[in-house]
Amino acid sequence: MKKPILIGVTGGTGSGKSTVARQIFKQLPNQNIATIPQDAYYKNQDHLPMEERIQTNYDHPMSFETDLLVKHLKSLLSGESIQMPQYDFERHTRKSETLLVETRDIIILEGILLFNEPKLRELMNIKIFVDTDADIRVIRRIKRDIRDRGRTLESVIDQYMNTVRPAHLQFVEPNKKYADIIIPEGGKNMVAIDIIVTKIKSILT
Repeated sequence: MKKPILIGVTGGTGSGKSTVARQIFKQLPNQNIATIPQDAYYKNQDHLPMEERIQTNYDHPMSFETDLLVKHLKSLLSGESIQMPQYDFERHTRKSETLLVETRDIIILEGILLFNEPKLRELMNIKIFVDTDADIRVIRRIKRDIRDRGRTLESVIDQYMNTVRPAHLQFVEPNKKYADIIIPEGGKNMVAIDIIVTKIKSILT
């Protein structure tokens, strides 16, 4: 059995990373693909009171349990299954249940801070940076956090100004240089998606 291909898809919050991952999935309908969201590896905060949990800076590298993510990726690349953690953004901590993920031909790792971690970069066969204008990203984040994470408009805006934007400028944007390919406007750029899919097929054959 060939070693699985690991594809890293990163970019700022709301840039369209998940859309790119879905487009790759659609273009490779006959392949076995597993998707790993970096968000699943936010640290467990059960030991902290809620007033401390809500202060968590989710856009800082220290908020992730990166060693566990690296361990799980190595397991998948070695042909082993994992129990992936699940995160509850309303309670600001991990859920008690995990999700079984089995190894696949292609593993898509998606998250905002992938290229900031050398241990993650060195595992990737293809590194993709999704580059989308800041105004579009912030609107997408507002809609997502209100709809999916139980946040108020004021809390989302405060978080964006106090932590998201500074972290993007410090940890996300500078690491664009590590990308093998940069995709403007997320999953709408089908030419870029076609190039990526062609490269994936060439590695698989």
